[in-house]
Amino acid sequence: MKKQLLETLKKATHYTLAVAAMMPEKEYTFKPGGAAWNFAELLNHTGYGLQWWKTNYLLGKETAWEPPVLQQTRSEVLNYLTQVFQDLEDTCAQLSMNTEAEVYGFHATLDHLTHHRGQAVLYLRCQGHTPPEYIY
Repeated sequence: MKKQLLETLKKATHYTLAVAAMMPEKEYTFKPGGAAWNFAELLNHTGYGLQWWKTNYLLGKETAWEPPVLQQTRSEVLNYLTQVFQDLEDTCAQLSMNTEAEVYGFHATLDHLTHHRGQAVLYLRCQGHTPPEYIY
């Protein structure tokens, strides 16, 4: 089970970083009409969400929602996401990933990622970019 979950995480990481990298720097401030966040803000929320869900649901440590200062540039956002994904992978590798709580926490964390990554794909399409091929 653990091997399969880690493989799923690697695919989610690769696809999410590909989506984030596809948006040109000048369009990281793009926000569709009615959206709460621009592209950079959405990705920052996604990254912090991965950290928060990991801590609260995978590790079972209740923490307040206190997002850090937003990363502003494309390279800062990509570096932030890369670090967050590496931390999540390291955490999952250290856990047994056999308990109900760990498996639930893993899926809850990835569900939040999937929700916001889907929004990021829509932002790309709104700007005329064809998103990378979906991998699962």
